[in-house]
Amino acid sequence: MTRAIRIHETGGPEVLRWEEVMVGRPGPGEALVRHTAVGLNFIDTYHRSGLYPLELPAVLGMEAAGVVEEVGPEVDEVSPGQGVAYAGGALGAYSERRLIAARHLVPLPEDVSPEQAAAMMTKGLTAHYLLRRTHRVEPGETVLIHAAAGGVGLIACQWANHLGATVIGTVGSDAKAELARAHGCHHPIVYTREDFVTRVREITGGAGVPVVYDSVGRSTWEGSLDCLQPLGLMVSFGNASGAVPPIQPLVLSEKGSLFLTRPTLMAYTARRKDLLAAADELFAVVSSGAVRIEVRQRYPLAAAAQAHRDLEARATSGSTVLLP
Repeated sequence: MTRAIRIHETGGPEVLRWEEVMVGRPGPGEALVRHTAVGLNFIDTYHRSGLYPLELPAVLGMEAAGVVEEVGPEVDEVSPGQGVAYAGGALGAYSERRLIAARHLVPLPEDVSPEQAAAMMTKGLTAHYLLRRTHRVEPGETVLIHAAAGGVGLIACQWANHLGATVIGTVGSDAKAELARAHGCHHPIVYTREDFVTRVREITGGAGVPVVYDSVGRSTWEGSLDCLQPLGLMVSFGNASGAVPPIQPLVLSEKGSLFLTRPTLMAYTARRKDLLAAADELFAVVSSGAVRIEVRQRYPLAAAAQAHRDLEARATSGSTVLLP
């Protein structure tokens, strides 16, 4: 037996239960992993609330770091005693130990700590596909990153800056503006008192930006489209303020023949070779110091409900980990 955070119904943080669960021996292609740190992500609240439906009961969580305790038959990706990390695959990271398909596990470099790994796998791999594949950021470009002081935002700002881009970011307070600025955001915009569309147009001399990375959703949707230059790309990858309402494709035409995508990490890392390549690039920028991974909040795994409350109340910044 092991313990895990599990939901039996959807709803607010109060539905999260700390309880014993049964974990068996690994089968073909599986590994048994003992978690040392678990990542907290906004998508976890979508699963808990029912926005992204799950088969219940369910253990939440999609990223963690730990140690392989045992492997099943036909496993050559990892070995017992090896430090590993993962993001994606079947949910179940909010647990002390779990079974997981070994193809989702990435060997952990010695210079990356388990807490760093748990804090960065989902967010860092998301930043990777956003900046290197969905729209490949080039030196001299100007990009807009919403929630620049959030977990993905702090990584993406640093990485985009490292790539030679000018980074504009939206934040909710002066404190978060300073945090974003310290992590590569050249022009933080406090959206609670400034109109971000007007500021983006001012910063770009009226041209707009070639790409907007938007994890906020409903409240920034229209403004984000208005920040784009003709033929620009709207990357909608989250719903922190609520789901984006239905849209008419004609709107994209009217605003400059815009492109729209709704990407997911799972699609970009579905092939193991893509997962390993992305992880290698992520570990490289972290190891070089170009991207700093700072765990800014820690909660016991058993206190996941409070972590969810703080996350949804915008009381956190950067990365948060849950400790079994």
